[in-house]
Amino acid sequence: MADKLKVTLVKSPIGAVPKHKKTVEALGLRKLNKTVELPDNDAVRGMIWHVKHLVKVEEI
Repeated sequence: MADKLKVTLVKSPIGAVPKHKKTVEALGLRKLNKTVELPDNDAVRGMIWHVKHLVKVEEI
């Protein structure tokens, strides 16, 4: 496992399920094509798994 994950919002959550919108926001992603660095743990990986169709993930 990597130390951190770089998560980028690549698709708009406008038409997404409301729970997915909240998950994207909880990851710290507010605008399209913005990137955040998050710790690589099970909680973050689970959140990413739910919105994998909206984000791009890179291990750092």
